[in-house]
Amino acid sequence: MTANARNPLSTLKSHLGAACAAAALLVAAGGAEAADLNALIWCDHSDPALLQPFEEANNVKVNVKEFEGTGAGLAIVEQSQPGDWDVMVIDSIDVPRGVEKGLFEPLPEDKLPFADLFAEVKMDKSTIVDGKRYGITEKFGYNTIGFNKTKVDPADMQSLASLTGDKYKGKIAIYDYYLPVIGMAALAIGKKTADLTEADLPALKAELLKMKANAKLVGEVTASQTALATGEVDILVGGGEWVTAGLAKENPALDFSIPKEGAVLWSQSLAMFKDSKNKDMALKFIRYIMSPEGQARLATSSCYWGMPANTKAALTDEQKKTLRFDEQPGFLARAQAYPAPNADLDKKMQDMWTEMLQAQ
Repeated sequence: MTANARNPLSTLKSHLGAACAAAALLVAAGGAEAADLNALIWCDHSDPALLQPFEEANNVKVNVKEFEGTGAGLAIVEQSQPGDWDVMVIDSIDVPRGVEKGLFEPLPEDKLPFADLFAEVKMDKSTIVDGKRYGITEKFGYNTIGFNKTKVDPADMQSLASLTGDKYKGKIAIYDYYLPVIGMAALAIGKKTADLTEADLPALKAELLKMKANAKLVGEVTASQTALATGEVDILVGGGEWVTAGLAKENPALDFSIPKEGAVLWSQSLAMFKDSKNKDMALKFIRYIMSPEGQARLATSSCYWGMPANTKAALTDEQKKTLRFDEQPGFLARAQAYPAPNADLDKKMQDMWTEMLQAQ
């Protein structure tokens, strides 16, 4: 994504929202009563299976509006009146953007289960600003290798080198979002995603072109996921549990790997608006989402699955197996954050991505 949409789904959100629009529940906040809770969310939060238990327990209506990417979410806020919104889902790494705009209320850490979160996804460098916590990570996952384990050798999927070798030429799709795939290219050539500079661009471009030469298609979430699910391709570069886990019942052959070189970590957080007219209910909502039950429902949302941030999430044994829950410590140890380039480098990366897409 750009700085406006740096998510695994817009990154995951940007495109997943489109992939799951059928699950959306869109209600404008303008006509809501003050007692309602108004939430700017990604599509995974619009699932009635997630919202209804909270609404019934608290005798409240949760009005949700989906957006795709941080920039789009902030644009909605700018077009709204103070107090229109109570809570917001945001890329963990983008929490400081909302804080800089004076949008968010510090969260009471003593009332939230921070001790139960996977340590690697607390994202303190992003969710804490000037000593105050403004966001709590609720869900995470990886941009990595998704594949059909009946069509490829799973052992090959333990190395990013398999993406540029001859064995799977023409059997690969690439997720069309530049930051995570550039991150994967960086890992493939032994670079840390946090340390990328303009000097690395030639080597990154060479690696991307090798991937592209092996690819049957480069597509956004819906197209690339469909290609994997239907057997048009056997491997999805940039895929992960958010692609394969939700399709596991229909196609148990789909799986994902965290190769030895690593994967690119995405995470999403919840924040509370400073101007919320219903802060007590907003905090209750955040506490519910972070509870073991809320985490299980969010992790397995009909829009897209992902890893719950809370290690005590009330997942079934089958859900844990699908998400590879017990393997997370090892996965997280090998994962690296999304590249976070400054504006100049970001533009150069986007230009490089465009050149890769246009290469014959």
